[in-house]
Amino acid sequence: MAAVRQLEELPDRTRRGALWGPGPVRQCQPNDVVGGSMVLADSYPFLEVMWTMVVFFIWVAWFMLLFRVIGDIFRRRDIGGGSKTLWLIFVIVLPFLGVFVYLIAQNDGMVQRQLEQAQAQREQMDDYVRSVAPSGGGAAAEIEKAKGLLDSGAISQSEFDALKSKALA
Repeated sequence: MAAVRQLEELPDRTRRGALWGPGPVRQCQPNDVVGGSMVLADSYPFLEVMWTMVVFFIWVAWFMLLFRVIGDIFRRRDIGGGSKTLWLIFVIVLPFLGVFVYLIAQNDGMVQRQLEQAQAQREQMDDYVRSVAPSGGGAAAEIEKAKGLLDSGAISQSEFDALKSKALA
């Protein structure tokens, strides 16, 4: 209702031009914002900007910590479903207390599970790399094989040079 009242207070040509089609262009004034005033850079001091950034950083860090704890609860294999449910209820109903109690009580277990997961991922990556890597040993092994063929007389010097340039390419 206040917006309609403010709109009625504007001159007719401004009302028509601003909202109902083409008309004269009017400069926007700070008090034209419906329901309040604009926040300008000079009305937001530097220390408040820094404080806002600190609060936002802590807020993001809190959610990262909360989701890490919830993920660790689900990842645990040493407890059953009932214990996981109780921990989750504790973390959800009393989030600050639940997260900090879990971190204090289960710190060593969290670290151990994280190390095990990192080691399993590394082993999986190593197995994948071994499966897709060429088994010949690279360019040096190809040149060594070609040198053996050259020494045995199976290939000529020009063929060896061709194989060598192909291996190094």
